[in-house]
Amino acid sequence: MANYQIPSWVIFSIFAVLASQYFSGSHSASILNSIAIAALLAGSLRFVMLIGELNFAIAAFVGIGAYSAGVATTMLDISFFLAILTSGVAASLISMVFGSITLRSGGPYFLLIGFAFTEAMRIVYSKTDVLGQTSGMVGIFPPIEFDDWLSLFVIIICLGLLFLMYVIEKSQFGTIFKSIRDNSDVTRTVGINVLYWKVVCFAIASFCAGIAGALQAFVNNVISPGDFGYLLAVFALAYVKVGGESSIAGSILGAIFLVVLSEFALALGAGEHIFYGAAIVIAVLFMREGIVGLVSSTISWITKTRASKEERV
Repeated sequence: MANYQIPSWVIFSIFAVLASQYFSGSHSASILNSIAIAALLAGSLRFVMLIGELNFAIAAFVGIGAYSAGVATTMLDISFFLAILTSGVAASLISMVFGSITLRSGGPYFLLIGFAFTEAMRIVYSKTDVLGQTSGMVGIFPPIEFDDWLSLFVIIICLGLLFLMYVIEKSQFGTIFKSIRDNSDVTRTVGINVLYWKVVCFAIASFCAGIAGALQAFVNNVISPGDFGYLLAVFALAYVKVGGESSIAGSILGAIFLVVLSEFALALGAGEHIFYGAAIVIAVLFMREGIVGLVSSTISWITKTRASKEERV
């Protein structure tokens, strides 16, 4: 477990838990929830990038998770924890069917099919009576005893799933995923079933996306088809690119930076989208490796500066 950087994860987890307790106000808790869910979405999107695919269908699977949680809670009277698990499983099972068909093509075709699937699912939500049509679903509440602990619960679940994806990436399975990304033909020649492992990677990411959707439903208590359009995938991609796609830490840092920035941009009124978009463009242009790359470069520069000073002494 030496390669898993456990101390860093433990320190960050403690910091996140303390933040959830310190910023306990309703608005602060809402921001923390948004950051945690955004980080999980970014991590899910990045996980599929390990096999060299850009998953614009992520918004559809977040929606599947959210609506599964809504149906389980408001109609089937399923318990809170089971509803969340059911949401992830539902998204994962559907993704296996979707991935088995679409991942045969890959590349831009997979991206476009994912975009179309997201829009198709949004239309399904809008036209289905039992799902509330365009009005969506309301009354998706967690147990009342979770009122004071919901933010902590959301943070723990999101961090746990992010760590799971991190461990898988660092394992032999992650090596297979990356080999498929680098050269699928060479990977196939050594007897590895490329399509099978692509679907496995996609299913794991979709499970996390479905859980993110369920958490979003319980946090907001209401969902509607407009919440799960293609812009959700665009924002997730922005988190990854701004934070840095070289490691899963970039997904977390990108989510923190852009969610906090969006809260600040709200005060600008009509200029919100211009400011937010400009910030993303500037970050991508001047931080090619994202926030993670900037932090790594800064640490490296400080280390070299200290070493040169010590040599002079």
